[in-house]
Amino acid sequence: MILLRYNDFSTGGELILKFYDYPIISKESSLPVFLVSVGLNEWQYHVKCDKGDNYAKALYCTKGSGVLIINGEKYIINPYTAFFIPAGCPHEYYSTDESWDTHWIKPSGKSCPDMLKALGFDKPKIFPLPKEEITYLDHCFRCMHEALLSDKVDGNFRASGYLYSFFIELSRLAAKGKGSVQIAPAVTKAIAYIDENYMKQPGLESISKAAGVSSQHLCRLFRQTLNCRPMEYITKRKIQAAKMLLAETQKTVEQIAEETGFCDSSYFCKIFKRFESITPSQFRNAEQVLLNP
Repeated sequence: MILLRYNDFSTGGELILKFYDYPIISKESSLPVFLVSVGLNEWQYHVKCDKGDNYAKALYCTKGSGVLIINGEKYIINPYTAFFIPAGCPHEYYSTDESWDTHWIKPSGKSCPDMLKALGFDKPKIFPLPKEEITYLDHCFRCMHEALLSDKVDGNFRASGYLYSFFIELSRLAAKGKGSVQIAPAVTKAIAYIDENYMKQPGLESISKAAGVSSQHLCRLFRQTLNCRPMEYITKRKIQAAKMLLAETQKTVEQIAEETGFCDSSYFCKIFKRFESITPSQFRNAEQVLLNP
């Protein structure tokens, strides 16, 4: 671990200039995803990897500017920009002024490629970060460092948990940066209508009317936002309500099927198992063990 600090005379405290954390990998290598290294450069030096890095790398900056060269293309990296570099991808980056900072992390693990792909990080990526929403991302980043700093034995277990949260948040901000997570008002209205009427099995036409759009357009919005059609969402909403009743009440499966809008208990059990891979009774037993150990 390399750690440089200086006094912040305006606050009387300390600010970190630079740190590089390279934890000794031992037991955490059995985790699906774990942290290999994390670091902060207040003044980024010139980096050139003609053959790429052994590990994927995610970076973000909050001040200054620099240049990233990847796949033969040159990009200007301005404040509040993040970029992702896959393992083995040749790249180069350097500062164009004296204040370009970079925060970087490197993940690994047998499930790391699948996690990165699922979150949209399977190829080089550059995107802006909403300045007003970077707080949690920065929190996860700092917590990785603090976990390693405070515990030399099990710190990387905690840090690896924060790493997962970091990439979830980075993916969310990447989507927001390109405007793809703005939820259409019609979807919000449709969900509110379904919440009030799911037990009555509302039809697509009535949901579309409540949302103020055509049925075809509503289906398209649901696929874009929730990756399912409105009628499938209703079924999922029913199952959600059924889970609450199974876990928190002693009502029979027949009563719960009726209250959540399923035509009969056998159909309810069939649909529940299709979505949850267990029967309602098995779910109830498992939840009661958790709630009453």
